This record gives sequence, C-alpha cells and structure tokens, in this order.
Amino acid sequence: MTDDPFQCRCVLCHDYGDQDEADGVDLTIIENVQQHGWHVVMVPEDEIGPGFAYTIGLSHTHGAPELAMFGLDIHAMHRMLNGLGEKSASGAVLADSQKHPDVVAGHPVALRQVNLRWYRIFFGRAIGFYRRPPFPVLQVAWPDMEGRFHWEEQAEEMHRESQPQLWLPPGEHPVGIWTTEL
Repeated sequence: MTDDPFQCRCVLCHDYGDQDEADGVDLTIIENVQQHGWHVVMVPEDEIGPGFAYTIGLSHTHGAPELAMFGLDIHAMHRMLNGLGEKSASGAVLADSQKHPDVVAGHPVALRQVNLRWYRIFFGRAIGFYRRPPFPVLQVAWPDMEGRFHWEEQAEEMHRESQPQLWLPPGEHPVGIWTTEL
C-alpha cells in the first residue's frame, strides 16, 4: 500500500478487513460498480429538502470525477447521471466549468467542482466506498426553462433554491434549505 493521493483507495482495490460488515446497500453499490462501472445513489425529496443523486464508481472504473445532481425527480437525475457516466466511459473528459448539451430537455448542464467540505454532508456512501476523500466530485447544474443557471441573478428564486452551490465553501454558501443542517 502507498499513500499516493491519486491511487484508488476504494473497497474494491484494497481489503480493509471489514467487507463482512457491509450492509445491503454497500453490497449493491459494489456489485453495480463491478458489473456496470458505477452506481447511482438516489436520495428522495423529503420534509428536509429536495432530492438528489450522485454516482459512485466513475473514479474507480474510469478515473473520472463522480457526478452529483440536485432538485429534480430522482429517477430523472438517475438517467441524466447515467448518460453523463456513459460519456465519461466512452472517453469524454468531464471537468469543472464545462457545459454539456442535451442532458436536460435540450438544455446544457454546467459542471462545477464540489468543495471538499460538503462531502460528509452529501456523499457518505461514496466516502464509505472510497474510504476517504479526496475523490473528485462535479455538481451537474441544470438551467431553468430560460437557460439560466441557479447562481445567476436573473434566475427565479425557486430555481436558485432548487440546487446548492457546492463549489462554494459551506460558510460562503447563501443561507437556505441547503445550509440548514450545517
């Protein structure tokens, strides 16, 4: 074992001696990563806030960033994340500040690098799989019907609140539904 920060530290690459303690969700994640290259965790909307979804395994399988989406139907986000995952698996490089067309109803999505301080709040299953950050995560931001992103002043308030701005450190994030658990 090495302490190379770029070496994959996931449960598939290293035996941590605790695989017999894995729960059903962990085993499903491992199986999907082995069979399909990644898994999509879906967290449904609840009384606390909007739903979200994120990938686990793209970094292990393809050396690509994991992807996260917020504020849409979890099944729609699952399909969109799989579509972007397939682009990555086909060799497309997904990176901060890129836009990708035709992911959401003919509109581009924007990719933004997630600040590490959000990982424990949103990506617990990914931390369990990789065992520790850093593993790269890109937020997949979707526009409103007018093509405006939620960080743009012209975007309606409802759209601005539908997604967090995870590229900002938690202390700099606008106060709202995404910061109530901090």
